[in-house]
Amino acid sequence: METQVKASNRHGEGAEAPRLLGQPNGAASKGTANSLRTKVMAGIAVGAVAAVAGGFAWANHGWVSTDDAFIEGHVVAISPRVPGHVLKVMVEDNQLVEKDQPLAEIDPADYLTDRDAARAQVDAADAAAHKTELDVRRYEALTAKNEASRQTLDHARADARSAAAAREAAQARLRQAELNLSYTRIKAPQAGQVTRKTVEEGAYVGVGQSLLAIVPKEIWVVANFKETQLRRMRPGDRAEISVDAYSGKMAGRVDSLQSGTGERFSVLPAENATGNFVKVVQRIPVKIALDSDADAGRPLAPGMSVEAEVEVR
Repeated sequence: METQVKASNRHGEGAEAPRLLGQPNGAASKGTANSLRTKVMAGIAVGAVAAVAGGFAWANHGWVSTDDAFIEGHVVAISPRVPGHVLKVMVEDNQLVEKDQPLAEIDPADYLTDRDAARAQVDAADAAAHKTELDVRRYEALTAKNEASRQTLDHARADARSAAAAREAAQARLRQAELNLSYTRIKAPQAGQVTRKTVEEGAYVGVGQSLLAIVPKEIWVVANFKETQLRRMRPGDRAEISVDAYSGKMAGRVDSLQSGTGERFSVLPAENATGNFVKVVQRIPVKIALDSDADAGRPLAPGMSVEAEVEVR
């Protein structure tokens, strides 16, 4: 048996080993063929995956995207400049308003009284100033004839200056009273849509209290891209926006990149110099301006979720 194991044929050594192990020569050849077939199939699968990945990479070459994005816009908070009871409210939630359109009115009765009192003070101050001016002219004439002392003339001139100052102060109070009266009519500072209305007729409101907000039509997109995605991004790059609420895409352009990460301007920014530091990829807000007709027929509002893609060079 040892002689048979060590025997060689013209194709190589150990030709008898399979037979001595209880396997015929054909079984060994079949196993080798199966192994070869498995390797070939694995190679084909790897090649297919590589081809798909390569095609995907080619199709997305030059684009960066993020789903950490939303619609942004100006929100103008409306608050009174004078306190008082609300007499009228002229608008409702979600109503479109034009610039200078009345929104609400505070009871003007107290401010009308203040204005009338200020007018009366102006009249009294005018009369006092006029009297002192006449006194100055009279004493100037008497002093020229040596019928009045120089000291008396100086006193008259001082009284005239004091009366003139009092008249200016009364006129200033009148202007302020008229302003306060005008503030009782609260108007829209710009055109937009009323939202978050909290004011009601009869309520007492204070200076600076939020009554409602106006959202102008102008909107844009804030997309928080990873800092590693901004290597080639520049203002003016073409962008495409997908709004979760609608199908299709909207066109736009990169307007600007924020000078700082979002975390840096958060309420509680990280203090990396203390404790254990863990490096985290930061995100930087990118402002994307939509094309003028991008939102035609599709209302957009601040806070709506979007996905943003930017073509980088």
